[in-house]
Amino acid sequence: MLTSPLTRATETCRLAGMGDGEPCDDLLEWDYGDYEGRTTDDIRAERPGWLLWRDGCPGGERPDDVGRRADRVITTLRDATGDVILFAHGHILRVLAARWVGLAPAEGSRLALDPATISVLGYERETSVIRLWNEEPSRSAR
Repeated sequence: MLTSPLTRATETCRLAGMGDGEPCDDLLEWDYGDYEGRTTDDIRAERPGWLLWRDGCPGGERPDDVGRRADRVITTLRDATGDVILFAHGHILRVLAARWVGLAPAEGSRLALDPATISVLGYERETSVIRLWNEEPSRSAR
């Protein structure tokens, strides 16, 4: 079990009955730098056409930076024996899923992810696949 070291992820891990998990700095949310706490509309008022997934954030991370962190997590996952559960944040998880299936980090923009949902990455034979995505826990338990 790996978790972002941020309180909201570690608390979710505990609430899910998984204990404290193992903190993993690579699962921290995207570093929004100068844009932390700002809305997209607010940012675009001064920087028309801005896209997080293309442009990243001044003083923070660009998509490829987040992709490198996701790749390190994927290396850990591939080296693990058995299943691994991750508790983290929307943007890093979207990038991680894109990288899992061999897409560029920015392609995570196409993987909408709601809070408190379950997603499963896995394999079909030797091919990395997304087996389940963005499922509400009550629906995935059926």
